[in-house]
Amino acid sequence: MRHAPFWLDRLPKSRRASFPPLRGEEAARVAIVGGGLTGAACALSFAVAGVDVVLLEAETVGGGMTAGDAGLLREGFAGSFADAVAAHGLRTSRAAWDTMRRGSLDFAAALKRYRIKCDLAPQDLITFAPPTIEAGRGLRREYQARKDAGLDAAWLAPRTVTRESAMESGGGLRTRGAVLDPYRACAGLVAAAVARDARVHERSLVRRVRASRHHVDVITDRGSLRVEAVIVATAAPIQDLRGLRRHLRAEHAYGVLTEPFPAAARRLLGVRRAVLEDAREPGRVVRWVGEDRLLIHGARQPEIAVRAREGALRQRTGQLMYELSLLYPAISGHQPSTSWDGLDHETPGGLPLLGPHRNFPRHFFAFGSSRHGAGLSWTAARIALRHFLGETSRADEALGFGRIL
Repeated sequence: MRHAPFWLDRLPKSRRASFPPLRGEEAARVAIVGGGLTGAACALSFAVAGVDVVLLEAETVGGGMTAGDAGLLREGFAGSFADAVAAHGLRTSRAAWDTMRRGSLDFAAALKRYRIKCDLAPQDLITFAPPTIEAGRGLRREYQARKDAGLDAAWLAPRTVTRESAMESGGGLRTRGAVLDPYRACAGLVAAAVARDARVHERSLVRRVRASRHHVDVITDRGSLRVEAVIVATAAPIQDLRGLRRHLRAEHAYGVLTEPFPAAARRLLGVRRAVLEDAREPGRVVRWVGEDRLLIHGARQPEIAVRAREGALRQRTGQLMYELSLLYPAISGHQPSTSWDGLDHETPGGLPLLGPHRNFPRHFFAFGSSRHGAGLSWTAARIALRHFLGETSRADEALGFGRIL
């Protein structure tokens, strides 16, 4: 069994683009720190708008959490809308969900418009409840909360979930979405940004960010960049921004890809037309890759020390395969082919934090867990561009720091 991020591993090194590190002094209007899917989406959005932009990545573009993501494009957030309403109010929660839906739809359209080949395909998401009366009622209440707020969702009776997924449940919630290869999407966005004069530097770890009244100096290992504004699209704050760490909770997420299933086994696993998500643990998803492999992603836990990561990966691989066998007892004993982990960050209340912070002038932050899906990246990019151009809307504020400060 291989231990490597699946989406990165499936693309040969000879076909991956590479970019030089930042050396010496450069200047631009905007610096983007972080070369994952969110940083790539920001780079393209700003470049298309005619803004001189530079993207800085500490290692390789798309090689972090993007390469180990589940590859899901949601039209909403992972987690409970009803819980969000209880925590933040109906108006804020509905605005956040609407903003995310528009961002996801725009992202799918942009991938097609720029002809980015990333295996994008429409695929509904079924959030299922365990086969108990109480679990079914809980998910039904979630459906009613979304329906009352005017959000797009459909209730599935237990027998309908069984027909589509070949597993027992207490009912399900169907929402629209899509699947994609997140690494190829990231690489395609970066290529489109470079074609529009964006500059990209890999192996350029940002050490310091110093904001003054008129500019920001971004200092890396081997160079520096003077800009008007900086967008922080890394998984976690860099050293100079450690004051924001209290808003983030570091955690490891895990993924497993199975060996191919024979035709006889595939017939026992449903019609394979939807992504499945466990309502008990939003963000734990099961999806088909191709026609004969299953990918399961989740098993999140607090950040693991470097020395313990290898052992934790083995343990979580076994856990995810066991959880898969509980959903589908007929595949018990089937073997994984690839497993991987990635460091992610959760925010208070689960919703992302996209916007400026009062203590950090000329900064824009894009923090949010990857469990929300790839649409979060484009949503963040559009909000960041509107903020830079002074065209923000009240709906944008629903995803900003004002929600928790």
